[in-house]
Amino acid sequence: MSGVQPTVYIVSDAIGETAEFVARAAASQFDESHVMYRKYAGVKDTQTIERIVSRAKEEEAFIAFTFVIRPLRDALLAEAAAHGVEVVDIMGPMLNAFERLLGQVPIGRPGVVHQLDADYYRRVEAVEFAVKYDDGRDPRGLARADVILIGVSRTSKTPLSMYLAHKQLRVANVPLVPEVTPPPFLFEAGGRGKVIGLTIRPENLHVIRKQRLQALGLVSQANYASDERILEELAYAADVMKRIGCPVIDVTDRAVEETASVIQNYLPIEEDHWI
Repeated sequence: MSGVQPTVYIVSDAIGETAEFVARAAASQFDESHVMYRKYAGVKDTQTIERIVSRAKEEEAFIAFTFVIRPLRDALLAEAAAHGVEVVDIMGPMLNAFERLLGQVPIGRPGVVHQLDADYYRRVEAVEFAVKYDDGRDPRGLARADVILIGVSRTSKTPLSMYLAHKQLRVANVPLVPEVTPPPFLFEAGGRGKVIGLTIRPENLHVIRKQRLQALGLVSQANYASDERILEELAYAADVMKRIGCPVIDVTDRAVEETASVIQNYLPIEEDHWI
């Protein structure tokens, strides 16, 4: 190539996830870490295809595309050939193979894979929610949560939040620290069955916190891992949970999946929330 930055155009009549994933997976096999990606999703007409091909030619880019609408696929292939733009048809050969195997014509409807899996969108939303409202970052999210996990540091609040998010639940978690007043909403939500307390045996928490400090290169005798501090935090958390009136789960020696199953039994969640 000339001095132009390496560029790949991702073009699709749906959202373009498949084409982008394949392109990035292929690029990972090279040292070229400065490849630029331009995505054009939801392409529905030949005029847009003409503009995309023209721009790709100017940038000396190649086009990776996934079209299930055959006239659009044919139009892109023809336009690219006319302008000497390299294209990679990611979906076409697979569609052709299935057509021969099944003796059927493809339905040609974009985005069917996600329409068939409606849970996909709820799962993505739940994961984004868990990230946004992790570790008490924004108390305003508590009112929108399906479940709120509370407990001292290192009681698996974040791993549980992410695991439950993949079960399509919006999860927020709040650390309980003696020096910080808990959000008032916790005491309101407790009566609605939305709050779950997490606790752990002091000796196990000591080991976990000590290992955490060592992993961070900090002094293992820091107050964070001291027996006195741990007992103080656990006592404070137990008092808060008692005032809220929420269920309390001992996560000592429990796998995340096991604790999540216990949480599920406590929640007034409709069955279709769970997969």
